[in-house]
Amino acid sequence: MESIQIVENGKYLPKRKVTSNQMEEILQLEKGYIEKRTGIKQRYYIDDETIEKMALKAVKSIFNKDTKLEEIKQKIGLIITATTTTNQLMPGISNYIQKKLQIKDCICLDILAGCSGYINAFDIARMYLINTQIEKALVIGVDVLSKFIEKKDINTSIILSDGAGATLIEKSQKEKKYCSHIVSNGDNNEILTCKSNEYINMDGKEVYKYAVTKTVENIKELLEKSNENIENIKYIVPHQSNKKIMKSIASRLGLPEGKMYMDIERVGNTFCATIPIALEEMYEDKLLKRGDKIILLGYGGGLNTGSILLEI
Repeated sequence: MESIQIVENGKYLPKRKVTSNQMEEILQLEKGYIEKRTGIKQRYYIDDETIEKMALKAVKSIFNKDTKLEEIKQKIGLIITATTTTNQLMPGISNYIQKKLQIKDCICLDILAGCSGYINAFDIARMYLINTQIEKALVIGVDVLSKFIEKKDINTSIILSDGAGATLIEKSQKEKKYCSHIVSNGDNNEILTCKSNEYINMDGKEVYKYAVTKTVENIKELLEKSNENIENIKYIVPHQSNKKIMKSIASRLGLPEGKMYMDIERVGNTFCATIPIALEEMYEDKLLKRGDKIILLGYGGGLNTGSILLEI
């Protein structure tokens, strides 16, 4: 058996909402500047929450949906968390989740792979499911970016947001298509950086050039590798970096804009959490059903680029 499937998905966004109009007043920007440049109307910031508690709330949102899901928690053999803003080196966020879920025996991993971390985490989880006796895995993407932005730096402050998303996956009894294509290139990695206890630094122009070229190449290689046509893909679910970037990717792939799922205007850019948050919104809006083929697309710091063709 070499197939996996999504069991359930969840998300959590902090209560404090900051609109682009509010930010434009603070930064003394022309009204409408932020939405025109990024597509973002609002973003979310934590107040007194920790990154661990945000991740836990996203996970709990999964198990609160169905009492039957509560019964399968002890079958989770892997918890893997993707983040760029971990609060402490050890124990990790995954260990915190394990403790709070009261799972006795479980592999716990936190990984750093930039904004595409959720893609890496999902693919690692799939490999554990296929190659070991683990039945179910919990994949989490979480970031608290409000603590790592210089408020006057419009390259980052107008884009970044806080949030968490989580996905429960398992081995599938039914054969389902899956293919991944994940690559890293360090030659130009200085365009998006963040050192310990410092602010995120981003060269907006260079990030844009990277994002609209390497992602398109990656998806084309994924389609060739999987022997799949893009016409058979219901949605591409990308890292929600910037609306202009996502529109440009769609255009270069010859995609109708509606096939590129975007929620950035409502949520902002939450780095590792963008894809699982978007997935949860799609499930909430009943946009996905069993048998649909989608592509998850991550890209960012590293520079890391990764895509997964997944049958729901």
